[in-house]
Amino acid sequence: MRGKTPEDRRLLELLDPVSESVGYEIVRLRMMGGVGRRTLQIMGERPDGDMNVDDCSILSRAVSDVLDAADPISGDYVLEVSSPGVDRPLTRLKDFETYEGYEARLELDRLAEGRKRFRGILAGIDEEQVCIDLEGEEDTTLIPFVWITEAKLSLTDDLMKRGAEQRARRIAEGGGADIDDLDDNDPNETEEEA
Repeated sequence: MRGKTPEDRRLLELLDPVSESVGYEIVRLRMMGGVGRRTLQIMGERPDGDMNVDDCSILSRAVSDVLDAADPISGDYVLEVSSPGVDRPLTRLKDFETYEGYEARLELDRLAEGRKRFRGILAGIDEEQVCIDLEGEEDTTLIPFVWITEAKLSLTDDLMKRGAEQRARRIAEGGGADIDDLDDNDPNETEEEA
């Protein structure tokens, strides 16, 4: 889920160690677009889950240096580095544990209980399975993590409150400019031309 295509997965293999060496984790990587202008989108965060504008710049520079040296992408592309945002994608098993108690939407690569899409309240993990409480169901549903192709938090009041509390804490601690404080056309990312 962190990388959708074989190209995405090759880039993750190259860039995960770089990201970790400067103190970040790649949440999701996508190479988008076709012939002409392509975009390499990287969502990252610190191990504590935070990511501000300064963090995006640091990660962008580190990744750019390696991409320039290794040259793994043919043709021109734009690099975008951003935070996952409040209604973030859930791409790692630990994300389902971190956001236990919040509503999420899951899409599977196969039918389970007669459907591929599920929406409910995350109930943590059980070994390699995601636990989710579905509306109208008494028992918690267990879904193997490897079956999930897409997962994202639903934007709810509780999730917005959590995001506001994290932002207030970050500001109180003097943790650098918040991504939402940027005043340009796309406040969630830093962008570099490759």
